Amino acid sequence: MKQASTAIEPANRPTGMFGFTIIWIGQLVSLFGTAMTNFALTIWAWQITEQATALALVGFFTFAPALLVTPFAGALVDRWSRKFVMMLSDLAAVLSTVVVLVLLSTGNLQMWHLYATGAFAGTFGAFQFPAYSAAVTTMVSKKQYGRASGMLSSAQFASGIFAPSLAAVFLVTIGIAGILTIDILTFLIAIGALLIVRVPQPTITAEGQKSRGSIWAESIYGFRYISKRNGLLGLLTIFFFVNLLAPFAFTLLAPMILSRTANDTASLGIVQSAIGVGGMAGSIMLSAWGGPKRRIHGILLGLFLVTMGVLLLGLGQILVFWVAAAFFTMFFIPTINGSSQAIWQSKVAPDIQGRVFAARSMIAQIGAPIAMLLAGPVADNVFGPAMMPEGSWANLFGWLVGTGPGAGISLMFVVAGGLGMLVALGGYAIPAVRNVEDNLPDHTPDSELSE
Repeated sequence: MKQASTAIEPANRPTGMFGFTIIWIGQLVSLFGTAMTNFALTIWAWQITEQATALALVGFFTFAPALLVTPFAGALVDRWSRKFVMMLSDLAAVLSTVVVLVLLSTGNLQMWHLYATGAFAGTFGAFQFPAYSAAVTTMVSKKQYGRASGMLSSAQFASGIFAPSLAAVFLVTIGIAGILTIDILTFLIAIGALLIVRVPQPTITAEGQKSRGSIWAESIYGFRYISKRNGLLGLLTIFFFVNLLAPFAFTLLAPMILSRTANDTASLGIVQSAIGVGGMAGSIMLSAWGGPKRRIHGILLGLFLVTMGVLLLGLGQILVFWVAAAFFTMFFIPTINGSSQAIWQSKVAPDIQGRVFAARSMIAQIGAPIAMLLAGPVADNVFGPAMMPEGSWANLFGWLVGTGPGAGISLMFVVAGGLGMLVALGGYAIPAVRNVEDNLPDHTPDSELSE
């Protein structure tokens, strides 16, 4: 076996768990800035439009282009230096934020600008998941996969604890332009953290060598790899349906809270902070625990509890209930992601993880942009009017979620959460999914499967 060709990095640069921790710190800072920007722009967009569709479209235009380029991103991740790819993704995010800042400062920012910059950042963001996942595999040992995943989750959720509340204060003191400037500085810190560490390239296996070819052939390789492994394909099917249902509701969390609280941004900030606290608590637990020995239980039971939390968010009509439901929902997400990541990192050879993880991401998440595209119009034109006091569904469901502004979105949360719970439990009825850890050995080459 031989090493993948890449630029030589000095051997004395930090790597291993120490190097990964440096990257983690950079991401923690960067994600904090991004969370403040997202909160500030959400408030700006709602004040301009007061339509759920407008906010949902921001998520759609950010997410959909990323999925379209994901297979090619995965192929390039396996060809290029993973460190370079991670830096490229961060640089694209910086550029999109700079453009928004310039447009805002000159008084020219419009909603379609958020769609365009979101699509640009999302396209390059498609490289981030396969690159970071593959980099973790080469930097830390197998027994640390769960702990590393917990750390990455904690970085994502830690930003959600204080960022919304702090952004609400900054909106009054330094404005959106000041928040965007802070976000740009945090991205530079993340890039600097990547510059000082060494990310080893993986050893090229026989399986990886055999899969080499044109960029198109390598882009579809991940799909062929997964299609030969029923357990992994079945697992992705479960994620596909959950990722179709959950964003159908969660995309509209901000409109629901703002509609039901007379545009109280402080309440929205508290709920979003509760999301961060719940996710952070779950991440700390995962980092210390490492996840369940039977990782499939961490996935399926975790999905059941998370979708139950989505249902509870819809049932809530007061702040304290939303806060408790938000915490409950996010607490189990790190265990789901950590358990899933550990299975995939153990079963897929490191030098093909870029392609396979890109295909994995596309299959699991392709339903999300569909949900985002539908959520806004369905809320504005169907569920919203039907759940007004004189609406056609008011008598039928009013006892469950109330009536009036935001009640229709609440009902969407209840429906999506209930269906998601059924999907999660259904995973146990599929033997290939239930026994994926036993049926599929670590790093099984295609040649063995064909035999």
